[in-house]
Amino acid sequence: MVAELTREYELVMILSPESTEEEVSGIVETVHGFITDGGGSVGEHDNWGLRRLAYPLNKFREGNYSLTNFESSPAAIEELENNLQASQDIMRYLVTRK
Repeated sequence: MVAELTREYELVMILSPESTEEEVSGIVETVHGFITDGGGSVGEHDNWGLRRLAYPLNKFREGNYSLTNFESSPAAIEELENNLQASQDIMRYLVTRK
């Protein structure tokens, strides 16, 4: 039996500035659930808080930034990105391989 390959990834999300701290925590926990449901493991998480955007997104000039380091199989990343794209709460996201 061949063990499934896992790689390290980094996920940066920009969430709506209208979200409260509790709502941001809930969204982040949901995303972490997507990662673990896909067979991955969540490492460090850092909430950068409210930051000014380089250009307006959805008529907002600020956004709540969140950074998560995690390990996952490459096959599970596509499913994760589909879930992130479908979320109404996430304005932008970027998944990069470390």
